[in-house]
Amino acid sequence: MQTLEEYIERANVAHGHTCAGQILGIRLSLLGLKELGIDDPIKERKRLITIVEIDRCATDAVQLVTGCRLGKRALKFKDFGKVAATFMDLKTGRAIRIVAREESKQKARELFPELEKEEGQRRAYRQLSDEDLFTRQWVRVVLPEEDMPGYRAPRVVCAQCGEGINFKREVQRDGRLLCRACAGERYYEPLDG
Repeated sequence: MQTLEEYIERANVAHGHTCAGQILGIRLSLLGLKELGIDDPIKERKRLITIVEIDRCATDAVQLVTGCRLGKRALKFKDFGKVAATFMDLKTGRAIRIVAREESKQKARELFPELEKEEGQRRAYRQLSDEDLFTRQWVRVVLPEEDMPGYRAPRVVCAQCGEGINFKREVQRDGRLLCRACAGERYYEPLDG
């Protein structure tokens, strides 16, 4: 595992800048891995699934440290709007959820009152203790087989639009297999022409 400063430098390159959210995400990930006893997440990549709860800077840092990626099906996103992540060890079945404490922002202001808010947080998040920055809770997470890395299933075709559907994401309606969009869960609106 790399040092905090090495991860911060890598995050700066990957993310385009160093921000407080990146540092928090790195620290959050390092704590989750430590709690699970995973010293080398890249070497142990088939052992780890991470669920992130926000689509912000911290998530980029979680990916960097853990090696978990959406495309490898080892990173999951639950849009709860929280700087939080759950780290699951597939080998042991244990999972821990780590959440950034809201009070950490105030602690950063107290530590560095003379600095602009973002700079104070960047400095504080490097040195505050894990206890000052995070809460942790052991949890149970049950993922369906089709959400696991490496899962293979037959691909089905939507009876309405003809698009292929993977990983049992189809919906059965009136005896027809439909994609979620055709079943009414569309996040977009088609434009004519």
